[in-house]
Amino acid sequence: MRRIVAAVMAVSLLAALGLWLLPAQAQQPAAPPPWKQGQPSSMTDSTLAPVAQPPAPLKASEIPIERLKAPPGFKVELWAAEINNARAMTWGDKGTLFVSSRVAGNVYAVVDKGGSREVKVIAKGLNLPNGVAFKDGTLYIAEVSKISKMDGIEDKLDSPPSMVTVYDTLPKDLPHGWKYLAFGPDGKLYFNIGAPCNICLPPDTHANISRVGADGTGFEYVAHGVRNSVGFDWHPVSKHLYFATHARDWLGDDSPSDRLDYAPKKGLHFGFPFCHQGDTLDPEQGKGKSCKDYEKPILKTGPHVAGNGVMFYTGSQFPAEYKNRMLLAQRGSWNRKEKTGYRVMMVTLSGDGKVAKYEPFVQGWLQGQEIWGRPVYTTQMKDGSVLISDDYAGAIYRVSYAK
Repeated sequence: MRRIVAAVMAVSLLAALGLWLLPAQAQQPAAPPPWKQGQPSSMTDSTLAPVAQPPAPLKASEIPIERLKAPPGFKVELWAAEINNARAMTWGDKGTLFVSSRVAGNVYAVVDKGGSREVKVIAKGLNLPNGVAFKDGTLYIAEVSKISKMDGIEDKLDSPPSMVTVYDTLPKDLPHGWKYLAFGPDGKLYFNIGAPCNICLPPDTHANISRVGADGTGFEYVAHGVRNSVGFDWHPVSKHLYFATHARDWLGDDSPSDRLDYAPKKGLHFGFPFCHQGDTLDPEQGKGKSCKDYEKPILKTGPHVAGNGVMFYTGSQFPAEYKNRMLLAQRGSWNRKEKTGYRVMMVTLSGDGKVAKYEPFVQGWLQGQEIWGRPVYTTQMKDGSVLISDDYAGAIYRVSYAK
């Protein structure tokens, strides 16, 4: 009996000190972070890793705006600064610019005070609130697993209304869980549901672009086999959906390419996880598959460039030839030894919808192999100029054209 009592006391002491010997299975090393998933054993010592978000946005005086270059006749200037992790943007009916963040978990309202901008936090502590959209006086916000709205927000910026749930049965996976949000020509809310992995066979509920009514009813899938699209827009004439897609990591510096796609109808499959860039089978998931069975991109935008914002220019300030051209904001690579992206590209489509030209529009955030900013989204101002958000520097830039 004394031995039993002694053993019990010893076990209790070890447990209290946190020294209890766990089974061998429980002592296995922690699982690698999600971004390492799919990394081949030959690259376990790779130093490549996602670019860390700075702890705070740059001050206006710290932003080297002179490094940003655009075509002749265009001017790039700082429009707003110190907006922590500024990402997607949408305009309110009364001229308020609503800006999301992802890392910071905030949603901001930027009010133009006649030359200066006042930034207000209207929501905070949210779960990766990347997507924002505005319609009929209401701001819609997409978090990982739900979409909410704030009614009459422009009249209540100093005392924001409570967020009302619109749709809350979305997957809760954090990898690629952040969403883009936009109203389509049909008046419905479109958003992405990313694959919960770098490369895997996702359930049917993932790797797609979906939509619901503004009241949260009528959920349906629009496009399948889309690994992670956090930016899309509709052609002003055809009304077809165009979207950027991030390709998988860990297949090398130059493969696979990210893509630009379009969906003239719903129900199409764009290849993930079986086929990458329209012509390359995945070494594991692609076995027994054929790239001919899936939609090809209209443009290979480059390996690991991380295309986010997609926007058709419809204004009249830029030269006439810019009408209906597409701006593609590329946040920039991490899974590549030499960085690429970190720029805003311009895509010109021909009459048959094919890509006629793909060229830089604004660049300069990447200096050699050093970065100071990451452009993520664009939006058009009433006067026809364009704003570019930068989540790394925490800034918004304005691009205008002098006639």
